[in-house]
Amino acid sequence: MEECNAILVKTVLGMERVAASYIKELDPSARVTPAPLGFKGLVVVEPSLDKKLLAKMIEERVPEAEKVIVAEACSEAEPSKIAEAAARLARGRIGSDETFAVRTVRRGRHSFTSIDVNVVAGDAVRKATGASVNLSMPDKVVLVEIIGDRAYISIIPGSKIWRKMKPGKYPLYKLFRRLSVVQMPYLGPLDACYHLGLRVGREVQNYEVGELVIAPIGLVDAEQLKRFIEGVLEGIESRYQVQRKSYARRVHRVPVRLQDLYQLVRSRAGREPIIVFEPEGEYITKVADELYRIVTRSRRVNLLFGSREGIPEGVYRFADLVLDIAPGITLSTEYAAAAGLTALATVLHDKLASEADSEQPTDSG
Repeated sequence: MEECNAILVKTVLGMERVAASYIKELDPSARVTPAPLGFKGLVVVEPSLDKKLLAKMIEERVPEAEKVIVAEACSEAEPSKIAEAAARLARGRIGSDETFAVRTVRRGRHSFTSIDVNVVAGDAVRKATGASVNLSMPDKVVLVEIIGDRAYISIIPGSKIWRKMKPGKYPLYKLFRRLSVVQMPYLGPLDACYHLGLRVGREVQNYEVGELVIAPIGLVDAEQLKRFIEGVLEGIESRYQVQRKSYARRVHRVPVRLQDLYQLVRSRAGREPIIVFEPEGEYITKVADELYRIVTRSRRVNLLFGSREGIPEGVYRFADLVLDIAPGITLSTEYAAAAGLTALATVLHDKLASEADSEQPTDSG
């Protein structure tokens, strides 16, 4: 295992030279290389100061630095060499009663993959320490950063790895999948119909709700309704394609349906909960317990949102709840559903997370 006097700084793409200039000011004698071998978003620093001290200074004074990694060992960029260096570094750093994971980022062309390195290095660390592997919530993480023919290795606490889904968080798409958004269409100038429909479509797909029902009242202008629906469909499709590329899980494409508002209320009232979002209702936090009971006991919950004229008051009599999410504020058509869904999630999240935790199996020993 080679001793390694290096710090790796990760930045937003295109900001590596800016970060490098500020790092050079902190340690003028350091060798600072932005975008090594042409790899953007990376700065390699060979400090003249103590590397841990300089790393701390970078974290405190250089906001362009997204991540600052102190390399503790170096090796050739070859899986067996990396595994040997990682095992030596891990002895005394990872206890037999701890868990660990190996994370590899590979830059350049090689005859192996990042997963190959994870497997080989992970097995070597396990044998050297007696620790067990935990890929989701490890106590320690062995970081392997490969740049061309060099590998930089370090060990950090698992808590330093940013996670989008930490313990105590409830995946809200499971909640949103139960919800039917019933949206009165915006009718008026054709351009406005289309653009508002586009925004509504993007928002409901963003939350991946169970369905969107466009619900006009009575006789409406066909061309205006057509333009609104076209916008909705395009908004859903554009957001759906983005989600498919960025999510690791399967994405639910929101189906769109059309039904007269009064007929929808007639067909669903008494069989499924109906919640109206209008300023005349109770503030959402005051009815959090009742809201939680309704949502968790129902296969589908209907959320009604108005447009220019709002939900007719006669519908209120058939609603299980009438909610106000922003007292004193009238929300515009394109943001009403998104604001309602966000408010619903905010109020219910902790209860849903607690329920999910209580359902997890526990050790009997």
